[in-house]
Amino acid sequence: MGLSDKASNKAEDLGGKTKEATGKATGDEDMQAEGKADQASASVKDAGEKAKDAAGDLKDGLTK
Repeated sequence: MGLSDKASNKAEDLGGKTKEATGKATGDEDMQAEGKADQASASVKDAGEKAKDAAGDLKDGLTK
């Protein structure tokens, strides 16, 4: 996984947590839901990057 992808996914996750907490604190259910959606999106992207890494590792292992 590229370092920039990892950082971007982490930033999206942290931003989502911030939105969710702000939504809870202010009673803004839309912001809270948006924060949860941001976190889910970051998680999906992170899983995709990990799958790419695993496929690359497998390919490297087969070609050595």
